[in-house]
Amino acid sequence: MPKVALFNQSGSQVGDLELNDVVFGIEPNEHVLHDAVVMQQASRRQGTHAVKNRSEVRGGGRKPWRQKGTGRARQGSTRSPQWVGGGVVFGPTPRSYSYKLPKKVRRLALQSALSSKVKEDQLVVLEGLAIDQPKTKEVINVLDALNVNEKALIVTAEKDEVIAKSANNLENTKVLPVSQINVLDLLTHDKLIITKDAAEKAGEVLA
Repeated sequence: MPKVALFNQSGSQVGDLELNDVVFGIEPNEHVLHDAVVMQQASRRQGTHAVKNRSEVRGGGRKPWRQKGTGRARQGSTRSPQWVGGGVVFGPTPRSYSYKLPKKVRRLALQSALSSKVKEDQLVVLEGLAIDQPKTKEVINVLDALNVNEKALIVTAEKDEVIAKSANNLENTKVLPVSQINVLDLLTHDKLIITKDAAEKAGEVLA
């Protein structure tokens, strides 16, 4: 089992913590990580792109000239695709880009992302994290005490509005409950700061 140092909010080491080997100690699967990131990014696309086809463009109800005898090509409408101001052929229409990976693949991706943080020594486990009132300075003090200068993802055992509001103004810091951790956030943040309770909960749920 991987063993990591356990810190308090002041940045002092207060012990060690053994993490679940199945969740935090596997060899990261890069292919599965890629698939999970692509899935998340695809699901975030709005898909609201749209163009008007010839039936939706205003006008064009009258035949521009008679069928025969003018010497020009026959035309049925001034809103046909070949006309300026006409409809668009095969243009984009509103659609959903979201899709789902199998449950076991999604779990393996999360295990790989968490294991990569341990392998790269980018995981910090806190004995606990408590802030009395929303204050950005409190989160900054915790990050400074832990010598964290990179983009940081803070994961708590339960949803904590006080901690989330305290980190709102920090561009490179994001707070999530352990139930909402995802591969994209884990990989786009350099440092993972997780509470002891959240780490144990992840070890149980994702094993």
